[in-house]
Amino acid sequence: MKILMVFDFDHTVVDDNSDTWVFRCLPGQTLPDSIKNTYTKGHWTEFMGRVLNYIGEQEVSPARVRSVMETIPLTAGMADLLTFISEHKRAVDCIVISDSNTMFIEWILQAAVRAAVDHVFTNPARINEQGHMEVRHHHSHDCERCPVNLCKRKVLEHYLSQRRHGGAEYERIFYVGDGGNDLCPTSCLRKHDVAMPRRGYTLEKLLAKLAKQRDDSPLKAEVVTWSSGSDILQELKASLRA
Repeated sequence: MKILMVFDFDHTVVDDNSDTWVFRCLPGQTLPDSIKNTYTKGHWTEFMGRVLNYIGEQEVSPARVRSVMETIPLTAGMADLLTFISEHKRAVDCIVISDSNTMFIEWILQAAVRAAVDHVFTNPARINEQGHMEVRHHHSHDCERCPVNLCKRKVLEHYLSQRRHGGAEYERIFYVGDGGNDLCPTSCLRKHDVAMPRRGYTLEKLLAKLAKQRDDSPLKAEVVTWSSGSDILQELKASLRA
């Protein structure tokens, strides 16, 4: 039986937000208010579609966007963690579930340690006939807690179901994240799994509130906070030795 590592991407694998990092490829490295003011809560992917269209209209090529995305820093210790995972694929599977998009994540991981990650679940992006990048919703769902384009719990449950049908069962699952949209998937973790919120970020606060509910809490997993990839690597190594 293997261990499954599940990672969020922004402010987890990378130490920033890939969707806002892309602004750096624009003249003045900022969006005009006419684009900024179109965002509505829960509809970030539609907003990013308008951002990517605007970038294309400014005649910024996808190659230029890629070169900028490849400069986003990995979180401290994350390169060592991903390298360790890539060297222990017989024992560790690894997936990314993110509200970013396929092109950003693939570009960044190719510049880092792509071999560590078995699957990336995120919003599909492509270059259209005009040569502009565009992005679509990952899926539709009926979860009221999550953005309309992505419920990470639904993705994780579907992945685990597919693996079970293929005869694979995970001894332990580590869920590593930082934000509010990482709360929903932690509710499908088991008692011997581990929810790993980044210290000082939203997910840590939300899990602390759930822990106070005790018997009524949907959270069954152990909670271990982290500040760097080294903290996560230490937990993973300990689990492999157990």
